[in-house]
Amino acid sequence: MRVPLSWLREYVDLPATETGRDVQAKLISAGLEVETVEQLGADLKGPLVVGQVLTIEELEGFKKPIRFCTVDVGQANGTGEPQEIVCGARNFAVGDKVVVVLPGATLPGGFSIAARKTYGRVSHGMICSSDELGMGDDGAHGIIVLPPETEVGKDAIELLELVDEVLDIAVTANRGDCLSIRGVARETAIAYGLPLRDLALIDVPAPNAFGYPVQVSEPFGCDRFTARTVTGLQPEARSPIWLQRRLQKVGMRPISLAVDVTNYVMMELGQPLHAYDRKLVQGTIGVRRAEEGEKLVTLDGVERTLHAEDLVITDERGPIGLAGVMGGANTEIADHEVTEDGVNGTTDVVIEAAHFDPVAVARTGRRHKLLTEASRRFERGVDPQAAAAAAQRTVDLLVLLAGGTAEAGVTEVVAPSAPHTITIPADHPDRVAGVDYGRETVVRRLQQVGCDVYGQDELIVTVPSWRPDLADPNDLAEEVIRLEGYENLPSTLPKPPSGRGLTHRQRLHRRAGRALAGAGYVEAPNYPFVSEQVFDQLGLEADDPARRVVKLVNPLSDEEPALRTTLLPGLLGALRRNAGRGSHDLALFETGLVFHPREEQRVAAHLPADRRPTDEEIAALNAALPEQPRHVAVVLAGAREQSGWWGKGRPADWADAVEAARAVAREAGTELVVRKGQYGPWHPGRCAELVVVADGTERVVGHAGELHPRVLKALGLPERTCAAELNLDALEAAGDGVPRAPRISTFPVATQDVALVVDQFVPHADVEAALREGAGELLESIRLFDVYENAEQLGDGKKSLAYALRFRAGDRTLTVDEASAARDAAVALAGERTGAVLRG
Repeated sequence: MRVPLSWLREYVDLPATETGRDVQAKLISAGLEVETVEQLGADLKGPLVVGQVLTIEELEGFKKPIRFCTVDVGQANGTGEPQEIVCGARNFAVGDKVVVVLPGATLPGGFSIAARKTYGRVSHGMICSSDELGMGDDGAHGIIVLPPETEVGKDAIELLELVDEVLDIAVTANRGDCLSIRGVARETAIAYGLPLRDLALIDVPAPNAFGYPVQVSEPFGCDRFTARTVTGLQPEARSPIWLQRRLQKVGMRPISLAVDVTNYVMMELGQPLHAYDRKLVQGTIGVRRAEEGEKLVTLDGVERTLHAEDLVITDERGPIGLAGVMGGANTEIADHEVTEDGVNGTTDVVIEAAHFDPVAVARTGRRHKLLTEASRRFERGVDPQAAAAAAQRTVDLLVLLAGGTAEAGVTEVVAPSAPHTITIPADHPDRVAGVDYGRETVVRRLQQVGCDVYGQDELIVTVPSWRPDLADPNDLAEEVIRLEGYENLPSTLPKPPSGRGLTHRQRLHRRAGRALAGAGYVEAPNYPFVSEQVFDQLGLEADDPARRVVKLVNPLSDEEPALRTTLLPGLLGALRRNAGRGSHDLALFETGLVFHPREEQRVAAHLPADRRPTDEEIAALNAALPEQPRHVAVVLAGAREQSGWWGKGRPADWADAVEAARAVAREAGTELVVRKGQYGPWHPGRCAELVVVADGTERVVGHAGELHPRVLKALGLPERTCAAELNLDALEAAGDGVPRAPRISTFPVATQDVALVVDQFVPHADVEAALREGAGELLESIRLFDVYENAEQLGDGKKSLAYALRFRAGDRTLTVDEASAARDAAVALAGERTGAVLRG
């Protein structure tokens, strides 16, 4: 909502020194979001005057029409002589009054005016259009032609009200009253503690039997309909400059006098109105629901097929307008035109000021993809009591500006309704805000809003008709709090009882994130929505449990209607976007929930809002929700170690993904068993299955390795992209949860290297497990440091695995015999289980 400060001052006697910035600060403090204050004419400098065109000479020989004009500007040029000006516009003639900017002036945008030679003539100034003066769209798309009675030489800056301040307010959906100068002025008056001159409080004649006939068949859709008639309008009458300028400042385009007046009153009082050409309306005006399939050509020239829920205005022929949205072309106000018979145009109008159901207007507007200034206001709530005043204001302006005559007939169809009252304890705002306002302050603030308040400890509050958003005691409490100032609310930190910090699960999630960040990964949270086609791109089998998804009834995007069952689609999408923007060395991670539907589908019950739900109710709600384990995933591409003066770098490979999984498992206090696997998007020969052992039972908790080339092609990923994904909740269940400090021994370590020859199909993990078990308690660590394959030396189908075994005792220095015995025991068990033999 754009609010000119000059218009606002007609409602509230603001101090002359108050600027738009000052008013902005006050309104923001009162809870209105004033986004900007536009300074109109801030860089405009005269002389800018009214001139009268004396002569026009058409210049020939140029690619476009050019005119050399002489213009009378009075004494504004200091000589009284006609001003010579070159102009390319053609929408003015000799005798017209125009706006002239003289040399030495500056137009908006810092454009300085000086005498200059152009098209073979010297132009001493410029004849201006509305765009050149920063006035906005006037519909003419040419030179401003002023009314004939305008005085020559008059200051055009003052005449056109070019200098002003305009507040741009982002009005929330519940404050429809602020979509008007009247509503914003009321908030301004409250903020400054000044009286409000309410132009809606005017004398309105009582309804009588002589008004235009109206029949409302849908009282739930239209609970108030006021009709007034004005006859004898002068078709050639134009909207005065002040009215056009106010419409332009609030962002509307002047059209014709009758339409401009209805738009002006709508912006002033917040009540949408519509003017019908009385000669084109046939019979009684009605309000009803449309018949399915009825046709209506709206004012935008589009033929619309109506729905049975649409609320329409009708006459004897059928629909003549979409109620609260847009009028029909068959009763449109006609612009004046000069013919041989004289001036033709609309001379008699019927003014409609009605109150329509917000839901009906909103649905109609969305159904027909029509968003208008009228529907915007009806959707958010219009003051039903303002309809008669708005109609009277429109009639008065038409009589004043167009020479019309107001007929004595007044039609008003009103559905009976009672004012909305709310009972509220006087100390309720105090308890909501934690501030002792007191009864007097509560009553005063509610009365400023427009409420009628009665009672002592228990207040009976009658809500004003322009605030339909005030529905319960908390709404009233909010009004008191915002007017007293949100900035005056005390800031207090909650005091949690001791011993209630993060849960064990939360601490694990944070530790896992810190471990991955420390290893060089960057966290990349993603939306939990996926398309079902992504499972085909990931190469999942048709019966894979990950394909069973939870679908949303109202997804943000129809392309992604399902909740994710894996973190990989989001992470791989982030990697693809970054790679496409030139970041080729990437290591990303995410921890987040995945969603699996339960075998038994349940409907969640509605929890009570007036009390805390019981444990049973909460448990029943959780049982109806999908299973939501937390996963952790990493993706890598490009270089894992950069090259430099220190040596060559190396690319990321499957081992880095496995090591990331191990780092997370260590944070959970468990060890991963890594063995060859095959699943979904991973390369069959470079995929590790990640297993934990809990209570003697193995459980697969994830996979890691290099992605399949087909997956890389389908998703547009870099070559050799690697990934890992783990079930973090399963890791937590397998771990003991007890943080373990590193053991530091004062005794030296004994290192024994062994090289074992095994069949090529034997997994390294099986060999390592046998060595670890056979070495016993003296083994501190084991590391594979070499894999060697040579058929000539080892034989066909054989490979050599070289391990470094570190032995240490906590109470003594090991002897060579003790270390060798432990090594021999480890080799013996490895040979028994895997067929391994010492190399050489």
